[in-house]
Amino acid sequence: MESVFTRIIKGEIPCYKIAESDDAIAFLDIRPLSKGHTLVVPKREVDRLFDLPVKEFETLWSFAQVVAKAIEGKIACNRVGVAVLGFEVTHAHVHLVPLRTEGDLNFALPKLQLSEEEMQDIAQSIANEYMRLKS
Repeated sequence: MESVFTRIIKGEIPCYKIAESDDAIAFLDIRPLSKGHTLVVPKREVDRLFDLPVKEFETLWSFAQVVAKAIEGKIACNRVGVAVLGFEVTHAHVHLVPLRTEGDLNFALPKLQLSEEEMQDIAQSIANEYMRLKS
């Protein structure tokens, strides 16, 4: 059975897309810890991040680096934190979370409730910055 992320990659489920490459996609988490909380997902459906072939693993992190810089360019934060969990969706993915303090990267915290318009505005802002950085 395909993961929800594979269905997003195929366009069967909508997302707030930030960026896409041949091997990966970045989109806003719909249950964010903070504004701009983004998921970076390899297009290859593997359960565990470290099971990706080396080249795809390296490419994913290079992609995530530019996405993180785009987040930092548009979201007020002290840094972008990184987490790899994989318990809720069994498709490897990286969380990029804008942080003000170390305690902000706590998945037990209540998730933000943002409107569709806020999510679209955040995604567009980060996507524009991503494109600027890539050019």
